[in-house]
Amino acid sequence: MNSKPNRGLKGLRQFLDPVQQAEWLEGRAEWPDAEERQDSIEQRIKYAPRFQKLLRRPQAPELLGILERYGQSCLPVPRATERYYWSVSCLPSTSDKPLVRVNASWMELFTLYADGDDLRARFIVHLSDFTVDGSPVPEAIDEAFIERSVRAPEGLGYSFASGPDIFIVRIRGSASIRDFLAAPRTLRAVRRFNLTHMNRGRNAYQASHCYSVADHMLGEGAP
Repeated sequence: MNSKPNRGLKGLRQFLDPVQQAEWLEGRAEWPDAEERQDSIEQRIKYAPRFQKLLRRPQAPELLGILERYGQSCLPVPRATERYYWSVSCLPSTSDKPLVRVNASWMELFTLYADGDDLRARFIVHLSDFTVDGSPVPEAIDEAFIERSVRAPEGLGYSFASGPDIFIVRIRGSASIRDFLAAPRTLRAVRRFNLTHMNRGRNAYQASHCYSVADHMLGEGAP
């Protein structure tokens, strides 16, 4: 890994070259991350009230555990790229009322919602990772594989977005969300989509980044 960002390159390529990214994608290498994060006291204070409100939700312990797994398994060198190449919003003011949302570039990556006292999730991934032949064609969707990727298939839903090679997976239940993040093929799909958008350039959602939530994603939150 580059010890310092290479400003002549765009996006994640400043930190990991294409070979290093491919090795991380396939789980063959975990590259050294930055030793220190680029924190912002003003930004941290700005979203501290929202974070405290989130902690009062019954879903908070399970949510923070899932986010820690996501942050440490689905984002390459997350400390080096925090806020500027990915970000997490806490209780964002959007009509779908999420608890948290992870973004990169201009794209939503992962969102968690309340589902009673439990959680439901929305993953945005490449359709081609979920078809029988690797093509971005809805008719080739591998339904059996998708159903096997979660604990409770009855809580699974998906749809096809208008953009090319975009697939939206909706999962109800914390156990199923954890299964989806743990299975090798689905984890690879999440990683590949995240690489795509972290390589597109600077994150458009820097201003809404909540450092207190990110602490937990990076394994630095209070127990």
